Amino acid sequence: MMAGATIVLLGILGFLLLSDPNSGSSQLPATRFAGAIRPETPPARFALRDQDGELIKASGLRGQPVIVAFMYTTCENECPTIAQQIRGALDRLGSDVPVVAVSVDPAGDTPQSAQRFLSAQRLGGRMNFLLGSDRTLQPVWREFGVEPQKDGREHTAIVVLLDANGRQRIGFPLSELTPEGIAHDVRVLQREAAAQSGAQ
Repeated sequence: MMAGATIVLLGILGFLLLSDPNSGSSQLPATRFAGAIRPETPPARFALRDQDGELIKASGLRGQPVIVAFMYTTCENECPTIAQQIRGALDRLGSDVPVVAVSVDPAGDTPQSAQRFLSAQRLGGRMNFLLGSDRTLQPVWREFGVEPQKDGREHTAIVVLLDANGRQRIGFPLSELTPEGIAHDVRVLQREAAAQSGAQ
């Protein structure tokens, strides 16, 4: 009896493994994320001024996915790469979603340097560069598990996607960051948001 039940269970397990829609496919299904799932957190709480002096609150961005990146304006390698990957994702989406870059170098980042950075990356009007003092930025870095830029040590280069409820859902380290991956995961979160809205 036990042997027969074991054989049946193994047969079912084998069928499920062999029928996995991802096996042998390089494309992710519409419901699977390309990035890494973030630990469950409360909704983001940041409220910082951007390069134009506008107050950007996380609570005011809810209702749609939000792309959050961590950069500094005088960065010559990682940050321009992150910015271009995000710009490529927005182009693929066909319509922009909110994108915020959070400063990791409060002493060096100014409204003017942020404006120059956004212009150089062709992200003017598409990304808000959030600035502040070390004191005001520390809670945001802690919230996202980010180390700021320091002498002799690079900052945490990560892009995080917030869902429509403002919760951290997906993380992309620089080594895994692609326009296709960001765009794919934003679309998954958009479908989730639409389904939640339709269910209410």
